[in-house]
Amino acid sequence: MAIFDQINEDIKAAMKAREKEKLEALRGIKKVMLEAQTAKGAGDVLADDDALKIISKLAKQGSDSANIYKEQGRDDLYEQEMKQVAIFESYLPAKMSDEELTAAVKAVIEQVGAIGMKDMGKVMGIASKKLAGQADGKDVADKVKALLA
Repeated sequence: MAIFDQINEDIKAAMKAREKEKLEALRGIKKVMLEAQTAKGAGDVLADDDALKIISKLAKQGSDSANIYKEQGRDDLYEQEMKQVAIFESYLPAKMSDEELTAAVKAVIEQVGAIGMKDMGKVMGIASKKLAGQADGKDVADKVKALLA
């Protein structure tokens, strides 16, 4: 089942179970997905890769917002935002461990034939596509820098 269809099914289930917070988070995901589907030049169906990118972006934005709330002493908003982030992350593949990330980045470096920092752009282009949803972009960039330095 496609991720978009799974979101729709989970919205129905959350409505029946009267899970207000989960329903709100799922509707947020669906809204952004529908906007992406109807954007100019987009196809009729949203690919799972694109759906994962959208959900990953929403989770990152939510985490950033939660951190700001925490800094400002707004624990009520922090808790609410973190609940939504947990729902977003439940649709994402498991994050890679540090060892797995290192191995994946080394494989991309070998594939590209990178020898120094001047090749970072080539490596990041392939690595970010290959590891989308599995690792945070900042973590991938840090690992590429460390291995190419």
